[in-house]
Amino acid sequence: MRSRLDKDLVELNDLLLEMSMLIETAIKKAITLLTEKDEKIAQEVYNYEERTDIFEGIIQKHCLKVFVEQQPAAGDLRKVSSALKMITDMERIGDISRDIAELCMLLPEDYGNKFPKIREMAKATIDIVNNSINSFVNQDLEIAEKIESEDDIVDDYFSSIRDEFVDVIKSGLEPSYAIDFIMIAKYLERIADHAVNISEWVIFSIKG
Repeated sequence: MRSRLDKDLVELNDLLLEMSMLIETAIKKAITLLTEKDEKIAQEVYNYEERTDIFEGIIQKHCLKVFVEQQPAAGDLRKVSSALKMITDMERIGDISRDIAELCMLLPEDYGNKFPKIREMAKATIDIVNNSINSFVNQDLEIAEKIESEDDIVDDYFSSIRDEFVDVIKSGLEPSYAIDFIMIAKYLERIADHAVNISEWVIFSIKG
């Protein structure tokens, strides 16, 4: 029975890693649309979002199967329960990545290179998402407990970008474009918030 449960938990980790790779790629591709208006890439982001929804369903079914067939207890029960909560945040990250892609496609192509800070923010956001998922897979409490401070870095990026675009509007930038940039930054901030949620479930899975 224990060997079967161990196998199911390994499979759960693998599924979560696959889902995390989908959302990481979706964020990266969405941000590339700031400087490269490519309908094919935009469609890929939409496809990743749909695949993320599919993975959410697959992981839900896998967790429920583990509950019914293996009846996990203690730490194993917390781990499977936490995974069920985490995938809701991961699915939402996929949705937000699609929203970012749609906004990026509305902006002029030359604008993306003028404001590199938003790409720096995207990288910091991807890092925090990866760290939160890896902390679960590796059951690494130390990494999980650092996520909130990493989120502060993303929050600081948002504040800086918002203030920058207030100044840019004053200098003559089309206000609607500035608002779109600020919304992209806000979406990245929300993704980081979802990563914090994930880390909190990781901490629960380890400490109870």
